[in-house]
Amino acid sequence: MDTGMEMKYIARIHTDFTTKFGVPRQSGLVPALQASIVFEPPYRNPDALRGIEGFSHLWLVWHFSEMKQEAWSPTVRPPRLGGNTRMGVFATRSPNRPNPIGLSSVRLEGVDWHTPDGPVLRVSGVDLMDGTPLLDIKPYLAYTDSHPQATGGFVADLSERHLSVDCPEVLLQRMEPDKREALLGVLAQDPRPAYQQDGERVYGLDFAGWQVHFTVADGCLRVTEIEKI
Repeated sequence: MDTGMEMKYIARIHTDFTTKFGVPRQSGLVPALQASIVFEPPYRNPDALRGIEGFSHLWLVWHFSEMKQEAWSPTVRPPRLGGNTRMGVFATRSPNRPNPIGLSSVRLEGVDWHTPDGPVLRVSGVDLMDGTPLLDIKPYLAYTDSHPQATGGFVADLSERHLSVDCPEVLLQRMEPDKREALLGVLAQDPRPAYQQDGERVYGLDFAGWQVHFTVADGCLRVTEIEKI
């Protein structure tokens, strides 16, 4: 039964990703990725954040706002499985679901209480596009939210896959110093869809106002150019 429940955007997150290409597949994979959370005007009351600075991590509940779909499917093709294997939608974190809602665990780096936009949260380890709307924020509670012995299902063998990154120093130094570690972390996670394995293809990643060109072959990602957008 359709309840017709109304959801409100409470905030938007601002990150270095203007497109979904290159966004880490899960939160926490690239700890150096920084972001800020700016609340919508009705929710900029500092009282709503009272006590939040005591938590090291937060849960972000957000809307896959860039997903354009009219109907849902009971099965999806996870990119990490090559795009050819179907799995149940509720056994994946695919954005193609009945309610396009995402969940991310991020580290709270600090709170800027007095800005023109009200209190702003500074977080890291994000996996969201710039401008993604947030539906809710909840504190992460280690005593109940952490399950060290949890099993990883069909993605267990994929979680540790990463590339070595060869980026000439002369190219890396073009970027702002505080963006370099994050970029290398993003590249090591292999931004390509799993079904794209062409060693000759040159990919382009938009990150923090720069376009990064690279190729991938034999487990190594080689940066060929970094230029200002």
